[in-house]
Amino acid sequence: MLIAHVLRDKGAAVHTLTDEASLEHAAKELSSRKVGALVVLDLDGELVGVISERDIVREVARHGAEAMQTKVAAAMTRAVITAGIDESIDDCLARMTDRRIRHLPVVQAGRLAGIVSIGDLVKHRIAAVEAEAAAMQAYITTH
Repeated sequence: MLIAHVLRDKGAAVHTLTDEASLEHAAKELSSRKVGALVVLDLDGELVGVISERDIVREVARHGAEAMQTKVAAAMTRAVITAGIDESIDDCLARMTDRRIRHLPVVQAGRLAGIVSIGDLVKHRIAAVEAEAAAMQAYITTH
């Protein structure tokens, strides 16, 4: 199964903000949208980072409450690891596990096409295994 299938099922909506936003604004966006990470775009709309709950917690741990006034650009992950729309779920799960990340922006032809979480990928992987098991069971019971 491909990342394209995951995006087809979950939708291609991506919650974003600019690198000029404050961490307080990012935290409010994460909370209101009930997501664990936001894609960070520069003023030209180019992907420049990802800001996660973990990133914000690290900044608060280092600098206290005043960290919330810091710009997203100072706390975000800049070396963004992405997925291609035609990559397999298994390849992306392996990458996420190896890199200890929970979100992958999906890029197609150099443009942001969506975002997937490790939960999205696990859900689809489990569904595929269950479908395969059901097919095997049906085959066994009819033969």
